[in-house]
Amino acid sequence: MPRYYYTAIAAGGKKLKGAITAESSYSARKQLRVRSIHPASITEVGSGAGGKAALFSIFARGGKTQIIDFTKQMATFLNSGIKLTEALSVLALQASDVRFKNALADIRDRVVTGESFTDALKDYSDYFDVIFVSMVRVGEVTGSLGKSLSTIANFMEKRQRVESKVITAMIYPMVLFSFCIVAIIILTTTVIPKIGEQIASTGQKLPWITQQLMSVGNVLTSWRLLIVIAVVSGIIWGLKRFLKTQRGAYLRDKFLLWLPLFGPLIKQRVVARFASTLSTLLSSGLAMAESLRVVAEVTGNSIMKKAVQQSRERILAGADIATPLRDSGVIDPAIAHMVTVGEKSGELETMLKNISENLEASTDVVIERLSAAVEPLIIIFMAAIVGVIAYATILPILEVSAFEF
Repeated sequence: MPRYYYTAIAAGGKKLKGAITAESSYSARKQLRVRSIHPASITEVGSGAGGKAALFSIFARGGKTQIIDFTKQMATFLNSGIKLTEALSVLALQASDVRFKNALADIRDRVVTGESFTDALKDYSDYFDVIFVSMVRVGEVTGSLGKSLSTIANFMEKRQRVESKVITAMIYPMVLFSFCIVAIIILTTTVIPKIGEQIASTGQKLPWITQQLMSVGNVLTSWRLLIVIAVVSGIIWGLKRFLKTQRGAYLRDKFLLWLPLFGPLIKQRVVARFASTLSTLLSSGLAMAESLRVVAEVTGNSIMKKAVQQSRERILAGADIATPLRDSGVIDPAIAHMVTVGEKSGELETMLKNISENLEASTDVVIERLSAAVEPLIIIFMAAIVGVIAYATILPILEVSAFEF
């Protein structure tokens, strides 16, 4: 009988990990639920090549491209008249990632036994986020699951394209910066110390700047480097813990929006994500209050999240949604006014779509300008650093030469 590893949450909210033997992953989940344990993930214990595949699958956990491909294929199958269980069986067989294959097999088994597709997806939040689950629920209720999945796939592809543009724009500056760091380490740990030792052996005093760079090199090549790493790691750990708090997340997001160069880009991305997500959810047939609840969970910015939550409260109280959005400071007054006009005219979905498209087009321009501005700045920074190191290297040689003459 197969054995499964699981991660779960007990009744008191305590996280659990363990193993269980069952006929199938669905049976394993059933056993855990009887014990008042709510499973988050269940993976069959592999052996031999299977274990090796599971190891590599760790690096592909919840891969966006994998989920997009699955969603597009599911939509194609369902729109062609193929049954949901049959489509899940085919996609489970062809899945290359072991964890994802097991997840699809479990979802299929649960759908076969009468459980809804939506409820089966909920237990795999690593792959299917709240937007995905909410739109699938609407598709199941309205009988248009294939159409809902097509909408989800298009939405995910669109969001991935925007994120890819930002990542692509940062690749070249990061490569240059990494090269600069490597050059500094090599020069301060090998070149300058050798030159300094040879000059010091002649009795000549080293220039101040050369001494300082030699001190840096000594730190990088001694046990003191471990202390530096430990201190930096401690600071990073503490900062991560703080940023997970409500106060830390608020200060982080406020700082990001304040940044001179990147602040406008981040603000546009946050607003475009809000508009695009809300428009997609409304077009799928989800109610306004439920759509705002979902958007609040995925907005990615605590300031915007608070504004969306307040908008939802106003909707439930029978008021407008634009006022909290405008007061948040994230959304410009002009965009907030457009939301108000769309809400009053009954064309909010179309208005949000237009806002999203305009902001995404503007984001492309901002990314291009940032790339054009950041790249020369990094080159100048690299030239300055390398120039200082070169000066610290050549200066003592020139002084020795002058002393000999």
